[in-house]
Amino acid sequence: MSDPMPVLRFAPSPNGYLHLGHAYSALFTWRTAEAMNGQFLIRIEDIDTSRARVEYEAAIFDDLAWLGISWEQAVRRQSEHLAFYSDYLGQLSALGLIYPCFATRREIAIAAKARSTPPSRDPDGAYLYPGLHKNMPDEERQARIASGQSYALRLDMEKAIARANAMNGGPICFRSLSPDDKGLPVSTSTARPERWGDVVLARKETPASYHLAVVADDALQGVTHVTRGADLLAATDIHRLLQILLNLPEPVYCHHPLVLDETGRKLSKSHGDKSLQSLRAEGRTREDIVRLAGLPRD
Repeated sequence: MSDPMPVLRFAPSPNGYLHLGHAYSALFTWRTAEAMNGQFLIRIEDIDTSRARVEYEAAIFDDLAWLGISWEQAVRRQSEHLAFYSDYLGQLSALGLIYPCFATRREIAIAAKARSTPPSRDPDGAYLYPGLHKNMPDEERQARIASGQSYALRLDMEKAIARANAMNGGPICFRSLSPDDKGLPVSTSTARPERWGDVVLARKETPASYHLAVVADDALQGVTHVTRGADLLAATDIHRLLQILLNLPEPVYCHHPLVLDETGRKLSKSHGDKSLQSLRAEGRTREDIVRLAGLPRD
């Protein structure tokens, strides 16, 4: 049987305008798909409907087309498939791996600081969850939910890893490519999901976190190669864990360099870094964007 056609995706969130970092990622993924004679997909990751805006989504498509990027139709929007993610969450719940937590961010911070000095943090810099409400009696959990109290659904990491190791027949690993390998050599690394603690997979108001939604979508869309920024390398720990627990296919990962500002900080929407829309308004050309992003010329 021949190998499946490579499928790659660029998955922006419409909560702001694209900047040079997004341009790098989109062009890198598109070029990689072309080099592999594969498909290039666009996915709109708007699971957080409170921040998504129609005008940002329209600008995403406009910027990508201006960059000369073409993509397969139709585009998948996460907000249109909330029940799909809930099904996967239900599978994890049926395995006894999910529990509700009612602690606020402030309560978590206070407990984390009291637990260790300095307090432990996950790879994203957030306080490592100190176990509040993990062993709460089920009767109290149900009463709090019935009262309308807000909560997060967390993955019991210790149980999840034990189950995944048993299913996997050994440690959790992931396959990866170097951005310079042209899609050929594949290396294997050991994942360390325990460093994330009991991660949030959903909230009362949102049926799936980024981690759960991206894993479910990649499997559904047949994504074979996940190309994304190096800042998401650690997230692969959680994604491989979920793929094993949910019996989903394992893609190959490639984490490309980030576009940094003059201080060494990665570009971000939250810091108001100059958007592609602004650069275009200044008269910058596609070739300028390729150069400014640090990509080799076509």
